Amino acid sequence: MRPTRLARALTAALLPLGFALLPATAGAQSLLQFYESALAGDPVYAAARAQAQSVREREPQAFGSLLPNVGLSAGIQRYSLDAVIPPKDTRHTDNTRNYTLQLTQPLLRWQSYVGWEQAKLAVVAAEAQLAQAQQDLRLRVTRAYLDVLAAEDTVNFVRSKKVAIAEQLASAKRNFEVGTATITDTNEAQSRFDLAVAEELGALNDVATRRAALLQVSGRVPGELVPLRTPVQLAAPEPANLDDWVAAAEADNPQVQAAGVNAEIATREIERARAGHLPTLDVVVARSYQSNLSTYAIAGIGGTSTRNDSIGLQLSVPIFAGGATQGRVREAVALDEQARQNQENARRQAAQTARQTYFGLTSGLAQVRALETAEKSSQSSLESNQLGYKVGVRVNIDVLNAQQQLFSTQRDLAKARYEAIYTGLQLKSAAGRLGDADLTQVDGLFGR
Repeated sequence: MRPTRLARALTAALLPLGFALLPATAGAQSLLQFYESALAGDPVYAAARAQAQSVREREPQAFGSLLPNVGLSAGIQRYSLDAVIPPKDTRHTDNTRNYTLQLTQPLLRWQSYVGWEQAKLAVVAAEAQLAQAQQDLRLRVTRAYLDVLAAEDTVNFVRSKKVAIAEQLASAKRNFEVGTATITDTNEAQSRFDLAVAEELGALNDVATRRAALLQVSGRVPGELVPLRTPVQLAAPEPANLDDWVAAAEADNPQVQAAGVNAEIATREIERARAGHLPTLDVVVARSYQSNLSTYAIAGIGGTSTRNDSIGLQLSVPIFAGGATQGRVREAVALDEQARQNQENARRQAAQTARQTYFGLTSGLAQVRALETAEKSSQSSLESNQLGYKVGVRVNIDVLNAQQQLFSTQRDLAKARYEAIYTGLQLKSAAGRLGDADLTQVDGLFGR
């Protein structure tokens, strides 16, 4: 067999891309290894962790407004007076020192109490958002891992197809040389072979792209990946009831939970704004000290010192603030309505996602079963056409078409399995149930 000029050129172009398939590290790498790396190094998840930590700090800040406030102020002043008072000049110098230590304990500050309650709710919402971010990380790592495997499967299928076409091409050439076949069979096989070489080039490029995506999300250089076991048994959704998944999504989805807490915060904001009309009452304890040293040009030096201790109640009653308080109340009411609508939207989106992924999973599993049957049929068809070609009842194009059908079915079957695995995780994520144990269970589907 002598390759055409196009085949030689494309084969040469494949050489640098072929390094994309070489393992970067020793030993096959599992899905869980990439997930652990992503937990430590993914910037999106790291940003979500930092955001949650910043929100956690709001609670002690808000609670601090209900605790005693202690302050110290101090000062020193020097005062000099030179005066001409006949018949003599007068010079007077004062040195004054003072300090005040004051403790204020809020007794009645409803705004501060409501703010503290809002801060605690904000922490709950932040934890829900962090849980969502971790679920998203599990999905992103799994998606990237499966995409690499699917791209590598495509390369393997294309290479197997190329080998099969090359054998058919060699057979067509031999038959043409002995006069039992026309040049058309050779040309058809050569055309299929050249197309397979070009297809391999695109498949290798896709592998490099998918590996780069896996590196981006995990921070781990992809080497040889642990492939999917064959045959593999994919589990059906449990429970096998759509309504149960929808109900779980509406109640347990982290986005829905966060939206519900945000709506409660918005309701508390109305109460906080209305508290602007309420009086505040504080206990104030203070001690002040002042000393004064005076120097007189005629009388000499004299001085005084005083200390004052006090304790009392300080009442502040708002009377009129130019309408600002009423404006803040109206703003809070509008924002509360916005938060309620966002909560309803999050609930509907979670329910719709649960429905879509449930239907996608059930239909995907059915597609896997159908493609498994189709693979067996395509294999039988190829064997029949190969036998028919040998005995002269089938032509070369029949064998080539049967080969194409088999490899296309195998490729589609591999992709369908990957999609079913990913959709199953999506369904659990929509219901707020996707945890590390689920990723461990999926990792068990891979192996040699």
